[in-house]
Amino acid sequence: MRPSILNPLFASISSLKGVGPGLEKTLSHFLATSGEDKASKARIIDLLFHLPSGFLDRRRRYMVRDLPDKGIVTLEVTIGRHKPPPPQNRRIPYRIECFDTTGRITLVYFHSFAHHLNRLLPEGESRFISGHIDWYQGEPQIVHPDHVLNAEDFSRMPLLEPVYPLTQGLTLKILGKTIRASLERLPAVPEWHTPDTLQKWSWEGFSPALRSIHQPSDIEEAKVDAPARQRLALDELLANQLALLLVRRHMTRARGRSLRGSGELRKEIVAKLPFRLTTSQEEAVATILHDMAAPERMVRLLQGDVGSGKTVVALLALATAVEAGAQGVIMAPTELLSRQHLATLSVMTAGTGIRIDILTGREKGSERQNVLHRIGSGESDIVIGTHALFQESVEFKDLALTIIDEQHRFGVHQRLALQQKAGTATDMLVMTATPIPRTLSLTLYGDMDVSCLTQKPAGRQSIDTRIISVERLDELVEGMGRALAQGQRAYWVCPLIEESEKLDKAAAEARLAFLSGYFPGRVEIIHGRMKSTQKDEIMRRFQAGETSVLVSTTVIEVGVDVPQATIMVIENAERFGLAQLHQLRGRVGRGEAKSSCILLYAPPLTVTAKARLEIIRETDDGFLIAEEDLRLRGAGEALGTRQSGLPQFRLADLSMHADLLPLARDEAQAILERDPLLKSRRGEALRLLLYLFERDEAARLLAAG
Repeated sequence: MRPSILNPLFASISSLKGVGPGLEKTLSHFLATSGEDKASKARIIDLLFHLPSGFLDRRRRYMVRDLPDKGIVTLEVTIGRHKPPPPQNRRIPYRIECFDTTGRITLVYFHSFAHHLNRLLPEGESRFISGHIDWYQGEPQIVHPDHVLNAEDFSRMPLLEPVYPLTQGLTLKILGKTIRASLERLPAVPEWHTPDTLQKWSWEGFSPALRSIHQPSDIEEAKVDAPARQRLALDELLANQLALLLVRRHMTRARGRSLRGSGELRKEIVAKLPFRLTTSQEEAVATILHDMAAPERMVRLLQGDVGSGKTVVALLALATAVEAGAQGVIMAPTELLSRQHLATLSVMTAGTGIRIDILTGREKGSERQNVLHRIGSGESDIVIGTHALFQESVEFKDLALTIIDEQHRFGVHQRLALQQKAGTATDMLVMTATPIPRTLSLTLYGDMDVSCLTQKPAGRQSIDTRIISVERLDELVEGMGRALAQGQRAYWVCPLIEESEKLDKAAAEARLAFLSGYFPGRVEIIHGRMKSTQKDEIMRRFQAGETSVLVSTTVIEVGVDVPQATIMVIENAERFGLAQLHQLRGRVGRGEAKSSCILLYAPPLTVTAKARLEIIRETDDGFLIAEEDLRLRGAGEALGTRQSGLPQFRLADLSMHADLLPLARDEAQAILERDPLLKSRRGEALRLLLYLFERDEAARLLAAG
């Protein structure tokens, strides 16, 4: 249960004065990040963790004669004559003359009401004005001042005014006022850092640090490398690392089982492969088999580039489990990917006697019951499927190895749930085809040992990558037509419009209509809103050559292996991250024919977009690309916004605070070595830290001992 001292922070924003239903709805849609339910209500902590993106400096006071050519100015003036527009012409602005001892300045308002302005700016009275200076026919003016205040209100106005990211229907003035009200709810929390750490970095407490980020007394305090910001970033990273280590301890605490095989099945599978294993594949297999043979549970990540051969490594691990008389499973995030694994593994194990089944949401009735019977009786050696594998109705006879594909789609809390359902003694191997920089790897997989596949099997085709303007679209389609006439096939990935499958689908359907005009009857579309059976049938026709062009949104997995697909067109490639572009490019180049990837862009390109596309053209090293993706985009985007496993860091910016991550890791390890159950006085404060940053699953593991 969350400590009561934190309750004020997790209260609804509706408890703040001035936050009515309309503002609550706007802020909830904009800020709420708890869970995956975007309809959840925003809490006070969501406001406090919404950090400024910059500041407006209103500290300098001007006299009229000293006003600059541009920028924000603040001055004290006496209100002079009001000049309302004539009643018959409301397009003329309302003007108010103001003056000080050195000159005159005009305030300009469009479409304003006279009674409101007379109340705000009464003639003859003194007011403090702040806004952007403008010059009209050589005379100074401010159009719609940001602030018009009397002396008492001006004394309370922050002269370093934070600028926050906004959304439609939300003004900076309203958001700033609401966040200032939230700051009053900050409790005095116990300190979780040691006195030595605080002294070394000149840090103040958590609550004062958060206040100084929102209300700095000096512009230096607001910078990303300022002590307050560094402290808050380390707090969040420390909470994450503690949570990962607690999860790891929970996963590995139960004694595992030693899984050893004769090696005969592995030899048969390797002998049938049309290529030799790479050195990195052999090293990964040896490490995994060593882990499986040990009495402790294996919790390992296998990451490799597109086409590096992770599936073969996974199969050799599964074969060892089968040789030991046990069962293994592969879980994939989508049904399409599950069926791809079924097709691939069935070919690789043909003639070995290994029995493979698939279980997804599609299997129903007697078919499902038959599969469940084979799993329960041990007739199934390897089971492939989606999360349906871990429903209560699924019982394994002797599950010893769980392999989870595309792990970053699931997240730590789902990993825990899956592992608990799979059984506490089960070895676990997770795989990702997205090479991850070490910085992100620590935040995502800090609870795991890591193996990397850095080489590609011999014979893997290099892909000719080209950057082409959309202005040459007709020329591109003509060239594509010549390739299709030779029996080749093409993917055409449509642009990501925004976080809406509906809009992405509309863009794809428009491109389908366009391409069908060139290749009638030979183009089909596939997108995430289709039923699984429909998607599978479309992929079957594409594989069989019944269709030549597959138009797709980015929502779905297009990872089915189609060796005849030699062209990948990525429309509006400038909108994609490097990792996404690299993943999509890896869908071609799987056969013997030369393949190409066309990065179609809409000019003009920004400097960053141009750099991104040129990196993809120049290299196919996924690990290098991942590092560049992190550098150019920042951690929040590096794995793609649709992939939910990436921790939601709100105070730490990994592109700026990456050097704090090893510090957080070392500190978390040292803490748990000294106080494994966090029962000391500092340990209690660290438990509070876990709840503060919503690592509740890890905190509950402590409660369970």
